[in-house]
Formats: sequence, structure tokens, C-alpha cells
Amino acid sequence: MNKKRLSLRARININMILLVLVASILIAAVTIYQYREEAKDYHKERLERKEKAIRQSIDFVIKETTYPVTTENIPLIFKDEIFDIDAIHNLQINLYDLDGQLLKSSKRTIQRDTTEISLKPEILNTLANTLEHRYVIKNKEAGLTFQSSYTYITDEKFKTLAILNLPYLENDDFLNKELKEFLMRLAYAYLVLIFVAIVFAYFISKFITKSLKTISDKMNETRLEKRNKKIQIESTSEEIEALVNSYNSMIDELEASAVVLATNEREQAWREMAKQVAHEIKNPLTPMRLTVQSFQRKFDPTDENIHQKINEYSNTLIEQIDTMSSIASAFSNFAKMPAQKSENLNVVNIIKLALDIFNEHYIEFKPETEEIIAKFDRTQLIRVVTNLVKNSIQAIPDRVENPKIEVRVLNDEDNVKISIEDNGTGIAEDTKTKIFEPKFTTKSSGMGLGLAMVKNIVETYNGSITFTSELGKGTTFIVTFPRE
Repeated sequence: MNKKRLSLRARININMILLVLVASILIAAVTIYQYREEAKDYHKERLERKEKAIRQSIDFVIKETTYPVTTENIPLIFKDEIFDIDAIHNLQINLYDLDGQLLKSSKRTIQRDTTEISLKPEILNTLANTLEHRYVIKNKEAGLTFQSSYTYITDEKFKTLAILNLPYLENDDFLNKELKEFLMRLAYAYLVLIFVAIVFAYFISKFITKSLKTISDKMNETRLEKRNKKIQIESTSEEIEALVNSYNSMIDELEASAVVLATNEREQAWREMAKQVAHEIKNPLTPMRLTVQSFQRKFDPTDENIHQKINEYSNTLIEQIDTMSSIASAFSNFAKMPAQKSENLNVVNIIKLALDIFNEHYIEFKPETEEIIAKFDRTQLIRVVTNLVKNSIQAIPDRVENPKIEVRVLNDEDNVKISIEDNGTGIAEDTKTKIFEPKFTTKSSGMGLGLAMVKNIVETYNGSITFTSELGKGTTFIVTFPRE
């Protein structure tokens, strides 16, 4: 599982649980270590206490005995007393001579049997050479751990008589029971703590992520073209408050930038439109000026063909005036948004009517059915079709042997699709992104407003216009708009 993909709430919950688990494991490990150390100290001190008490009992027996106190008489001196001392202190007692040979033992059970007939030389050497004359070793037998202590027994004059060996069994059953009970209590406590941590993490993460989700939703709703609302969050952390303040500042700057951008775009659009209008009007003015100047130079009232020449001059001027009038109408039509009319039309019949004005024999109309009813403005639909068909006609050069334009109407669920396909020159890649821009045209004549006007009309009716084109093979325009 990739932790980076987890939500903030999940991370907080997981980290809180991990924190509790790690803490519980560490405390359990420390507890076990502490119990083991205490067990070591307990057994060490207990052996020392028993050794001290047994030595006192042995000293008392030696003091009260009637036998001569020698190493050879140790078995006689402790003939019965060694068992009494064992019974009192519940600990096996072994007595060795100074050469390490066993003299007397209180051995009673096999389980407690750690008796050696003779001691190893290393035990004798260590015992003789240490300052305290005491040596303790650990060994294991049958899965049980024993400590064996070795010390000297002396008489009243501190003469060394024998070696005392006390095999001590380390019985940890009681301590292990206590440790197990403590760990069980600790586990219960940490289960409760984990539950509390989950609940606590849930509310903390919910509080934090609630503010972050509010900020995220506001950011997703932020749009340059509309007025965005600021975030208002109360009772939040300092970091969240800083983030909210940054977002609100960004909204203020965005609105200011949007106003400036909109103003610049409007000014730029007006400048471009003014340039285009001026350019298109200048084109007919030039021939009009030349015609008038020529008329002034050549005017002769006595000329017998004067009336014919005046008619020619007048026709030229009228033609240029009509051109200027068409320019004004084109810009007026582009600027005017078409009014949406809820008029039920048979789209098939309207397209047939629009195609009747064209005389080109290669225009084919292929409707899917004879009747497709949709709500659209009759005049605007005719304008859309005629503009697109006219563009297709102009895109087919004269050298094409088999020119073809196919107009189709399809009923696509809740939408109507109009497809206009030609086998003309196609559209170059570098001009595809500009094809719907006002004043853009690849023709030698025209004002480049046709496709922009078509797009404007279609989008007004919540529709769309798309195209596919391959250079040298042709272009297909597809207009889609809802039936209702």
C-alpha cells in the first residue's frame, strides 16, 4: 500500500495507532527486561541469604560437636545434622575436602541432584585464589537452571576444614506468573488506549480535513470568468487560517486580474473589429474614387455617348455601394445574437430548402429519415447550412475531376447531427486552431465571418460544431444540437 496515496484522515488514524502499538511494544520489552534483571538480583540475593544462614548453622554444629574438628571427621560431625540443616533451609548441602573429594551430601531427590563426586580443578583454583574465597557458577540440567556456590568452612580458629557447596535451583515460576499477569493487564490497558486513540484521531482528522475539504471544494469551483466566493471558516488552526487567508487574497487578485483581462480583451476585440471594418470599406472606396475622377476628366456634355457613359459610371458606383452595404450587413449579422425561438421544425425540409439556392450538381443530400423534428430558428438554421455548404464549394478547386459535397442529417438519441463533407483541398494543420476566429479567412475574397457566425448560432442553441480535415482530401463539418 502506497502511503502517499492515502488520505490525510487515514494517515492520522494509522500514525496514531502505530504510535500506540510501538509504545506498547517498547513498554512490554522494557518490562520483560526489568523482570529478568529483578529475577537475577532476587536469586543472587536469596542464594547469599541462604548461604549465610547455612554457614551459621554449620558453625553452630562445629562449635557444639564432641568430635575433634578435623577434615576427616566432617562426615561424623554432620552425620545427621546435615539433613536437619537441609530440612530447615530447603536446600541441598554438599561438603568436600580441600582436594575436592565429596565428604558428605544431603542429596534427597533426583531432581535436586547436582552432586559431583569430585570438584573440577578450575573450581579449586578459583576458590583458592579469590579474595573472598567464594565462587559461583551457573549450569543447566534437564531444562532447569542451577547456581552452585562454593565457600570454605573454617573452625573457631579460622582454619580451613572443608568446602561448602550449595546447589540452588532458580525457580522463576512465581516471577513468570507475575510477569504474565502484568503483561495481560498492560495489553488490556493498551487495547483501551488504541480504541481511545482511534476515536481521538477520527475527531481530530475530521476537524482538520473538514477545513481542508472546504478549501479544496472552493478551489475546484474557482473560475476566472465568474465571481468567486471567499472562504469563511471559524475556530480553526493557525495553519489552516493562513491557508484560507492566502486563498482569499488569491481570489482578490484573481478578480482584479479578470477585470483587467476582460477590459483588455474588449478593447482588443474592438480594435480588431475596427481594423477589419476599415479595411473592408477601403476596398470598394478605391474603385469608387477612381471612377469619379475618371468621370470628371472625361465628362463632355456634347459627347453623343454621354448618356451611355453616365450609366456605366452609375452602375460602377452602385455596385461598389452594394458591396459596402453587404459588408455592413455582414458585420451587423455577426454582432447580433440570434434570438432563441421555440419553433418545431422538420430539419430535413429546412435543409432541403437551404440547398435549393445552390446550382452545383455535385451536392448530394442524404437524410437518415424524411422527418426529424427539432426546436430551432428557421432562418438561423438556413444560415448555418448555407454558410457551411458555401465554404465547401469554395474549398473545391476547379481542377478536381469529380467534385462532391455530401450533406447528411442523423437522429442521434436526443440530438440532431448535420454532416457536411467535401473532397476539397482540406485545412492545413497551422490554420485549424484559427478556423472559427472572426476575420480569419484563407480565401482571396470575403471577410472571414462565416464560420464564426455559424459557431455563434450553434452555441446559442446549446450545440457544438466540430470538423475533421485532411490536406488534399477534404473536410467534414459536424453540427450537433439538442432536439428539445
